Amino acid sequence: MLSPKYIITNKILKNIGIIDASREVILNSPLIPAWEAKFRKEAVEKFVHHGTHIEGNPLSFEEAQEVLDGKEVIARDRDIQEIINYRNVLKFIDTISSEVNPEKPHFITNAAILEIHRLTVYRVVDDEYAGKFRLRQVVLRNSQTGQISYTPPPAAEVPYLVEDLLNWINSQETKDLHPVIKAAIVHYELARIHPFVEGNGRTSRALATLILFLENYDIRKLFSLEEYFDNDPLQYYLTLQVVSNQLVLDSSQRDLTPWLEYFTEGMAIELNRIKERVKRISMDSHIKDRLGEQIELNERQMLIMEYIHKYKQIQNKDFRKIFPDYSDDTVLRELRFLKKKGLIKKTGGTKKAAYVLR
Repeated sequence: MLSPKYIITNKILKNIGIIDASREVILNSPLIPAWEAKFRKEAVEKFVHHGTHIEGNPLSFEEAQEVLDGKEVIARDRDIQEIINYRNVLKFIDTISSEVNPEKPHFITNAAILEIHRLTVYRVVDDEYAGKFRLRQVVLRNSQTGQISYTPPPAAEVPYLVEDLLNWINSQETKDLHPVIKAAIVHYELARIHPFVEGNGRTSRALATLILFLENYDIRKLFSLEEYFDNDPLQYYLTLQVVSNQLVLDSSQRDLTPWLEYFTEGMAIELNRIKERVKRISMDSHIKDRLGEQIELNERQMLIMEYIHKYKQIQNKDFRKIFPDYSDDTVLRELRFLKKKGLIKKTGGTKKAAYVLR
């Protein structure tokens, strides 16, 4: 059975500490439903856009948002389909994780991996390759030089290697393993095996996400690691290759430490970012006590509150920055609502009026 080799370095320990501390803050912050829904929607959009963009999808973040919202986008059918597909992958992950009974052990199956892949490449590759292990050798080449950067295991070994990975995932040995470490190893191993003709990166990252969700590290489903990977795709691929191209006699001797450091750092950065944002806009206990109610804000009101949290105030001159398509009267009406609810107050005279947090 698979026996990953790695060292828990000080860097990994530091990252895990940040991850767990951020997780606790996020899980225990009293977010009002409208804010939580907004954050979850953003997490889905980032997961889908960055998860496909890193693989070469040319659609911008705004175009991906429009596709997800059901709007018409002028682009290649393939590019649009990849966006829809990866959203369906996330829905599949949500479905599996929501059906798990916390009192019973949960298992990742071969069928789940194949379904993730099928959804990933639906109408993008021929049906004979969708949700099926590759039957031929493939190689990864440098897109600029054309040189081979990595040669995956032979196709005949793929079913056995995936089975070995699944046995490790579902083994008693991994029960005490930190979920983020486990997800990182699963991501690396499936990418190394490269079991499909196309869609291996997305499938590997999606499987890692499924591991986190099943291990109670979905973090209210407010995060997406895909943006971290996509911000520096060269570093992402180089880190994978550094481990995969180690000169060892057996694959079990590869040292996964560099990859674990990279993966945990990304998770730490993402969760710390969300933690700070949640702390800024969560309803503080003293505000809730004073108001005696949970306030559900609309989209414009949420944007105003977020702007004030970030810049300490909002003035009339700032309206166009946030709401280029709305009149000043509309914005002022939202400000009056927030003021009435005791969330903000007005300072200064008519010409230099500003709204700040109470």
